[in-house]
Amino acid sequence: MKPAENKQQGNETLITEFILLEFGAFMQLQVFLFLLFLVVYIVTVVGNVLIVALVVANRHLHTPMYFFLGNLSCLETCYSSTILPRLLAGFLTGDRTISIGGCLTQFYFFGSLATSECSLLSMMSYDRYLAICKPLHYAALMNSKFCITLVAASWLGGFLSIAILIFLMSQFTFCGPAEIDHFFCDLTPIIKQSCSDTHVLEVTAFIHSSVFTLPPFLLTLASYVCIISTILKIPSSTGRQKAFSTCSSHLIVVTIFYGTLVLVYVVSGSDALRDLNKVFSVFYGVLTPLVNPLIYSLRNKEVKKAVRKAALRFLGFDK
Repeated sequence: MKPAENKQQGNETLITEFILLEFGAFMQLQVFLFLLFLVVYIVTVVGNVLIVALVVANRHLHTPMYFFLGNLSCLETCYSSTILPRLLAGFLTGDRTISIGGCLTQFYFFGSLATSECSLLSMMSYDRYLAICKPLHYAALMNSKFCITLVAASWLGGFLSIAILIFLMSQFTFCGPAEIDHFFCDLTPIIKQSCSDTHVLEVTAFIHSSVFTLPPFLLTLASYVCIISTILKIPSSTGRQKAFSTCSSHLIVVTIFYGTLVLVYVVSGSDALRDLNKVFSVFYGVLTPLVNPLIYSLRNKEVKKAVRKAALRFLGFDK
């Protein structure tokens, strides 16, 4: 592994590259970790691309719920591709250096996709709220134009909002120690490398989180409070079970996403749990995109039916 490049400016040593320490404490497990993350990446991409293909190809899945699901799967594919290929290359070559520009680029796509996912999950919960709590108005309110507008706003909002943080970070100078104790470039580890005043960036990042993370979470929470309240009022147990089955997969995904988000950015900020940050980040950045297609495919009858039909058609048994 080559050392990070640096240059002198005044009395400070400015760096032009970072070293991602990744999982250097487990050197004896490098081969195992490489194979593990390779399998995770392949399954994640194949699973999510399969869901996108099913939603596009199967006319029975041309509904708002599956339109949002297809976008979520597309997002998860991009999300895992932002982190895992660089990590796998580090395991394979031993070169864990990354340029400052490359690091900021990785954080830009990671942050943009994470922000978009917060919005997209809240839209999916709102869709389930309308379907269960306002069924008579669902078709009129959740029309195709409205769905496209929501999804476009989610993607654009994520990519444009993070661009502000990247612009501020691009003005920084970095003077080390050049080692990032993480397996990808996240905001806090990058800030720690800066020898510039980061106050404006930290305030901007807090405002960004308050605007693009908290409101979607509150909308999701409010939607599920109303959904659960409505389901409990259904007189028959069969009706309650049927209503809950339409949103159970999304509820599991939301719980995993926000649960790991809190672990990474809130709980692990304490001194006692700081060393577990990388472990929590694996759940948040690597395993969440993996389990999403598994949860939806295993718990959703329509998706399972579409998979069986596609498999039979592929094998030539369903003409």
